[in-house]
Amino acid sequence: MEGAFLNNGATVDKGENARLSSFIGAIAIADMVKTTLGPKGMDKILQKVSEGDQSISVTNDGATILRAVMLDNAAAKVLVDIARVQDDEVGDGTTSVAVLCGELLREAEKLVNARIHPQTIAAGWRLARNIAKKSLQDVAIDNSK
Repeated sequence: MEGAFLNNGATVDKGENARLSSFIGAIAIADMVKTTLGPKGMDKILQKVSEGDQSISVTNDGATILRAVMLDNAAAKVLVDIARVQDDEVGDGTTSVAVLCGELLREAEKLVNARIHPQTIAAGWRLARNIAKKSLQDVAIDNSK
């Protein structure tokens, strides 16, 4: 039945393979932009793939790199969308957001491999977020006075 909806050459991943593929794709994108951070951050060479335009550009801007990457991995697309929202809302921090998400996924992969349910992992992240938020609010100083 699945074959009726797929293009020639398309494959279907199920269960563990699909989960592993999602982790690998998103972590690979995060690792790619991670190397642009810091004083020794590396530039990336981007080449357009259209026949009419095969221009080359060199950049270490995470937002530019993430916009230029062609993706077919759903989890990697979500990671790029998160970075795009960060860029639209704040105008900075796209690389940091992508790297943070990649590291959270790397740790989630270990937990899933340890047979911890993904909903339990998400609940733990929400709990950690609330604790971190409260800690930041406790140490925040109001300089407007």
